[in-house]
Amino acid sequence: MHLPMPESVAQWRHATRGDLGAQTSAHVHGDHTVLVHRWPRADAPTVVLVHGIGMGQQYFGLLRTALSSRFDVVALDLPGFGPSPEPTSSLTMPKLADVVADALRTLVPTPCIAVGHSMGSQVVAELAVRHAELVDRVVLLAPTVNPAERSGWQQALRLLQDLANDPPIVALLGARLYLQAGPRWYLRKLRTMLDHDIRPLLPRIAQPALVIRGEEDRVAPMGWCEAVAEALPDGRLRIAPGRGHEAMITGAEPVARMIDEFVP
Repeated sequence: MHLPMPESVAQWRHATRGDLGAQTSAHVHGDHTVLVHRWPRADAPTVVLVHGIGMGQQYFGLLRTALSSRFDVVALDLPGFGPSPEPTSSLTMPKLADVVADALRTLVPTPCIAVGHSMGSQVVAELAVRHAELVDRVVLLAPTVNPAERSGWQQALRLLQDLANDPPIVALLGARLYLQAGPRWYLRKLRTMLDHDIRPLLPRIAQPALVIRGEEDRVAPMGWCEAVAEALPDGRLRIAPGRGHEAMITGAEPVARMIDEFVP
């Protein structure tokens, strides 16, 4: 598997262009729009990438490129993130998973390998339970929310601590995407995220599941990720050496390799 690692800011910006070579479709449910970006590969397993809070599918650029050598890759912009327009209200995680499921049924070959990062892991967990026929395997990257730190200020503190150890490009990319989402929508979605508890879902995820944690991740600590993996009926935990919460995505190695090894 080819694992690119850009050496300059210009190369990073090119790699994280959200629409580069994609087939893009919009799934509209009321005033909630899910943008579905697809990099097709014939006769290949389909991987669906679901981003975290404040982000958009652009930050999957390096991971997407690495996975595209083997997989039919799909990446979503959830309502209010990336170029998807901001809706009037923030859907609960179960309802958001239902909207994602409708988009997948309409636009994406299924079943898929559903990959969720941070808040995206909550969406993917709901998707795997509520719409099990659409999901063949589950990958939870840096799953949230750590039950010991369920307040907004604690999550913000951990994220800042995490970013301090990441390459500057990670903070620059994150800041650009956070500004695109805007503080009002971010805070609305944060409340929804913190209200959701992934733990009751984990024993109900029947699909094979992989939990990946960055070794330096301050948002998703080791004890929490171990508990997530242990609660899954067919779960396993792997550690990405030297990676933090966001750097797991902006640096595709070794996350792409772990996903590749997880899928037969």
